[in-house]
Amino acid sequence: MRRWNGWGEQEIDHGLSETALAFLREELGEGSPASDASLEQVLARAPESRLPAHPLVRVDPKTRALCARGQSFNDWVDLRYGTVNSFPDGVARPSTGADVRALLEYAAGCGARVIPYGGGTSVVGHLTPEAGDAPVLTVDLRALWRLKSFDRRSLLATFEAGASGPAIEDQLRPHGVLLGHFPQSYEYSTLGGWIATRSSGQQSLRYGRIENLFAGGRVECPGGALEIPAYPATGAGTDLRELVLGSEGRIGVITEATVRVTPLPQAESFQSVFMPSWEAAEAGVRALAQARLPLSMLRLSNAVETRTQLVLAGKPGLVKWLDRYLRAQGVGEGRCMIVFGCTGTNRQVRAVKRAAVSALRRRGGAWTGAVIGNSWAKHRFRGPYFRNALWSQGYGADTAETATTWSRVTPMMEAIESAARGALAEDGERLVVFTHLSHLYPQGSSVYSTFLFRLAEDAEATRARWRRLKRAVSDAIVRVGGTISHQHGVGLDHREHLKAEKGEAGIAAIQGLARHFDPQGMMNPGKLVP
Repeated sequence: MRRWNGWGEQEIDHGLSETALAFLREELGEGSPASDASLEQVLARAPESRLPAHPLVRVDPKTRALCARGQSFNDWVDLRYGTVNSFPDGVARPSTGADVRALLEYAAGCGARVIPYGGGTSVVGHLTPEAGDAPVLTVDLRALWRLKSFDRRSLLATFEAGASGPAIEDQLRPHGVLLGHFPQSYEYSTLGGWIATRSSGQQSLRYGRIENLFAGGRVECPGGALEIPAYPATGAGTDLRELVLGSEGRIGVITEATVRVTPLPQAESFQSVFMPSWEAAEAGVRALAQARLPLSMLRLSNAVETRTQLVLAGKPGLVKWLDRYLRAQGVGEGRCMIVFGCTGTNRQVRAVKRAAVSALRRRGGAWTGAVIGNSWAKHRFRGPYFRNALWSQGYGADTAETATTWSRVTPMMEAIESAARGALAEDGERLVVFTHLSHLYPQGSSVYSTFLFRLAEDAEATRARWRRLKRAVSDAIVRVGGTISHQHGVGLDHREHLKAEKGEAGIAAIQGLARHFDPQGMMNPGKLVP
């Protein structure tokens, strides 16, 4: 059973080692764990539903509470402290596309707002109902998970849009293919959610971002259904897929999608190389990206993330051995870890590995084989569980991610980290902040930063601390010249910074698009743009 106020399954608990706790206390000070509110306390805050009866709509407080928030830090504050002050008035669970059509007609008839809900993993406030006079209907799409058709010759598969990552791969594997979209939220997030937020998977170097995988589909809009044929390419005017990608539920509910799949690889290996400095490491991964070496993934951690990851791994003996080995190789304190993936035939994997290791060694790198890399791959969906463990010890964790050109990557990292430290300085609070590059392109890279900090004395003080941090970091991203989101979307948390990227004309165009497909303004209002 999934946690109602945290990440993942209740029976899975990845605690912090004593080494990790000692690190946090030394870097941040002693944590002050908050006393979690009970589910019953949250349910007691739910007002009466304002929706008329419908056979697909449940209005009991528990069902409504379990779909009232996502996984943003602000959502966690509400759930953990019990300060949830807005609920959907009902939750519908359609099992067909026709059900979705009927629910939109029902919502229009009773003046309800509609929030599409997939895996509940949004980290930027896509799922939070904003307070208002109109009732809110959340449409939970998780019963729409089936593979509808598979065209082996064309390597196209059509799924219902509520299919989670594991459901997709489990249904494709018997056909000898995979989608290959592996965001960190892979276990729970859904195909429709990936499309609506322009998601990027950890092996996008090989398989592509979701916009590369999404070939066509169907969206049920208040103004009528939008059908997009799955062509390999088209020169016939505006690509209608672009109207759906990143739409964040503002134009309608994605009910099915046709995706481009790939034959299962023969072999796969993940390797690690430690570089002597950030400068050498950044130059190394940039060279690999610009040479278009056919890696399946490439990730560079800066020195603080490298050190923090090794500490949090809870294996001090292995860390000491690794330190001695790397120092003997001339890779000292400022070391930065690179993990890269090689996927394909056995011959391709060997050739790509040799080429990547050789290129990084020429810049002073020390190759450490496949142990660390394969461990990363094995545990790559475990990261969000540490948020539960951190919170239980009185610490919060949040992230910020952007993408920018290579000439701005290092200034961007420095600006984000500096802004984050400054944001909490007025509280006299310290911060652990570290950064990695996880999606690399010939022209630039994503920049993904993580922040660890102490919780404050109560819900509103903790929320205020996070808001100062979020604003400072978002302002820095805009100032240096990055997108406000590379892979998480906009939602509520990034909405006010979107204008800097799109301009007035761009915002007006997005609003006009939403009005065209949703004349009554009933679809997920307040998200993406006002």
